[in-house]
Amino acid sequence: MFVGERMSRPVISVSPDEPINEVLAMFREEHIRRAPVMKDNKLVGIVAERDLLNASPSSVTTLSVWEMNYLISKVTVKNVMTKKVITVDRDTPIEEAARIMADKKIGGLPVMSADKVVGMITETDLFKIFLELMGARQKAIRVTVTIPAQPGELAKITGAISSNGGDFIAFGMFSGPDANSRVVTFKVQGIKKEKIKEVLSDIVLKFWDIRVS
Repeated sequence: MFVGERMSRPVISVSPDEPINEVLAMFREEHIRRAPVMKDNKLVGIVAERDLLNASPSSVTTLSVWEMNYLISKVTVKNVMTKKVITVDRDTPIEEAARIMADKKIGGLPVMSADKVVGMITETDLFKIFLELMGARQKAIRVTVTIPAQPGELAKITGAISSNGGDFIAFGMFSGPDANSRVVTFKVQGIKKEKIKEVLSDIVLKFWDIRVS
């Protein structure tokens, strides 16, 4: 799966010369938290809702509402935007975009194609993908087990479940308690909980949880 398949589009962008109060109002109307800043069809920055809020006057200020409105109308996007923008290409693997966002502690990335901004990939887009990967919207039996970190262990699980009528809906593997183990979470239908425990009892190291979810 690539960024271009799951990015948000069309792109909602802002101008560097727009007053921050107008942009903040637009963010709330469009239900977005960040936008690329464009000038002459070129990416010159990115602005997030927190940038706009940090530049807004405090509620404990002694200024009158007219003074505050006047002063804030003079602050534009270019005064608060981030100029060094981290971007990804539309052909970037989705997990690579997620790694960049996690490592850099940012909530969204402009997506580029031929030097043009064609979308945004955000943390909300990644959450939706995670829901799909874990089968969160489909009710089935959810199983979490620990397995040895050895070749062939996943094949043992899928083979045992499938040969007993189980149909996999979702499957994920995560780091285990130590370097020699992995935690596997999957959802299946067409097989009962008792049968799952029976066929996997000699394969897994530990059952963490098994439930209808």
